[in-house]
Amino acid sequence: MQMGKVIPGFLLLTVLGAQPGAAQSSDELKALRKDVEELKAGQKAIQKELEGIKALVRAQQTAPQQPREITLRVEGAPFLGEKNAPLTLVEFTDFQCPYCARHFAQTMPQIVAEYVKTGKVKYVVRNFPLESLHPRAFQAAEAARCASEQKKYWEMHQRLMSSQNALDAKSMPVHAQALGLDLTAFQQCLDGGKEAAKVREDIAEGEKAGVEGTPAFFLGLTQPNEPTIKVTRAMGGALPYPYFKRAIESLLAAQVPGPSNSQQPAGPPH
Repeated sequence: MQMGKVIPGFLLLTVLGAQPGAAQSSDELKALRKDVEELKAGQKAIQKELEGIKALVRAQQTAPQQPREITLRVEGAPFLGEKNAPLTLVEFTDFQCPYCARHFAQTMPQIVAEYVKTGKVKYVVRNFPLESLHPRAFQAAEAARCASEQKKYWEMHQRLMSSQNALDAKSMPVHAQALGLDLTAFQQCLDGGKEAAKVREDIAEGEKAGVEGTPAFFLGLTQPNEPTIKVTRAMGGALPYPYFKRAIESLLAAQVPGPSNSQQPAGPPH
């Protein structure tokens, strides 16, 4: 489709023809050229965003399925809930992804209220920044992990998900200061790329598990004191809460009654 060429040309002809026989000054022509270039740039940005939305919609439409044999590491990842809760739900997220923000604001609170706070589900977060679509997502993931070093991961997680228009480098120390972090230590962690390798590890494991878009979820039985979980259900997209409830209840019901999982309250999320 040649909209990028047709629309600006049409506007240029319209403006030029708006005053028949009138000569256009040099300044007016420069202003028109600038407007045309801005329109072209805007159309390119819109086209890129549409391509991203299409990819995210395809990921969102992924149905729950019995995945191939997937084992995910959960050791060292930020989590909410009891360390040895019966089930573990792992989310691969992107701080610049609008669908991730929607899940965080609308669905995750319901999961936390009904299953995490009641000791049934351990909620783990890992990073999967879609760098080709969201150029600020990787550093945001680093910032969250740097905040984790000061025991403020979830506070930073909330700020970043709620402020997706403020994920540039200048905004990160503002977020850190608002959370009362040691700003010098935070900035040194971020500028030095201290957590970059960990973010790359998350991406690599997500790709290995078949993650193509965000948010992506993996549900499995918790293996007490083990660094991994064996996935039994995989889900993709900003799914409504009933979708998660059905998957969680189904897996809880399938558990064979046995000895207690020795659930112990976890320490502060990290």
